[in-house]
Amino acid sequence: MNASQRDEQARDVGLLFLRVTGSLFLLWVHGLPKLLNFSAELQRIEDPFHLGAHLTLSLAIFAEVLCPLLIVAGVLARLACLPILFVLLVALLVVHPQWSVAEGQFGWLLLILFTTVFIAGPGRLALNVRLPGVLRYA
Repeated sequence: MNASQRDEQARDVGLLFLRVTGSLFLLWVHGLPKLLNFSAELQRIEDPFHLGAHLTLSLAIFAEVLCPLLIVAGVLARLACLPILFVLLVALLVVHPQWSVAEGQFGWLLLILFTTVFIAGPGRLALNVRLPGVLRYA
């Protein structure tokens, strides 16, 4: 194995680590609590676009539960990043615009992480590599 192959392998392992740890963190800290405490979360969730608490919470659960699972598997990872990025931007810029960078640092770090996965893709250690055509790069 030459240096170029080792670099590519290291890059793929790094992307695997980034997408798995970031996704599991988002799932554990935000997604599962919303899913498991749906009724209580309905009372607490902000509804900045006036879609109704039920729809807003359902969309947040989609972005924070289903999308991280897709990213972990490396299936449609770039597409799965988009709802997460949208929810993070809404939370940081619309729901909590008064937060300083220090107060919103977790959200900003997640934004950086999922933007990186969106730009770089899931790497070769993903199920995407088994998909045909354009789906391989989604």
